[in-house]
Amino acid sequence: MTTEDRRADGVAAIIPAKDEQDRIAATVEATTAIPGVDLVIVVDDGSTDRTAATATEAGAVVVGHARNRGKAAAMETGATALAAIESREADRPAPRALLFLDADLESTAGNARPLVDPVLADEADMTIGVLPAQRTAGGGRGLVVDLARTGIERATGWTATQPLSGQRCLTRAAFEAALPLAEGFGVETGLTIDLLRAGFRVVEVDVEFHHRVTGADLKAQLHRGKQYAHVMRALVTRGIRPSAPARFRRV
Repeated sequence: MTTEDRRADGVAAIIPAKDEQDRIAATVEATTAIPGVDLVIVVDDGSTDRTAATATEAGAVVVGHARNRGKAAAMETGATALAAIESREADRPAPRALLFLDADLESTAGNARPLVDPVLADEADMTIGVLPAQRTAGGGRGLVVDLARTGIERATGWTATQPLSGQRCLTRAAFEAALPLAEGFGVETGLTIDLLRAGFRVVEVDVEFHHRVTGADLKAQLHRGKQYAHVMRALVTRGIRPSAPARFRRV
């Protein structure tokens, strides 16, 4: 891959969102203020509230799905919308880098610059945000994280600190090399494996983000079950069958 292939000119933030009307405005406004970001695209993934209208009012370009299609589909839709916008920019020397952020980061989205800099400096093809301990503890036991981490390690030899982090910046070439993305909540695991296997440079970066933490009620546990299934599918389709986490193995 040549330097020309990797080069990015500016940054577009893509924010998948579903039913985030209470948080999306703050997230968009903070993202818009990130140095280097000149375009914010919100992908309304089948929301039933005012997410789309609120994001538009906050200054984002909004595209959407009539029904919920999941995070991977939203990421692809956002990238497609960006490509269409750039096709009308005759004087653009190279595609923008893609900065993917969660919709619930609110004002902390403005801290994303450390994710952007290595990509624009051609020091990484994809950066992954490593978040600090969140203010409110979640109700999970780390099973999905363990599954993703061990799966990525078996597939590539690389150990991720936060394998499920959705806060990422990558070049257009890297994104397109990973298409089609792994389904749903397996997208981060699949993206990491596919890019490392293809020889792209992946770097983790500490970033001061804070977001809503999944709780411990039945809805949250069902959500984690869905995550686990999606991550497992992403691994199996890439030829990886990780064993159970060490804590559950018989000794």
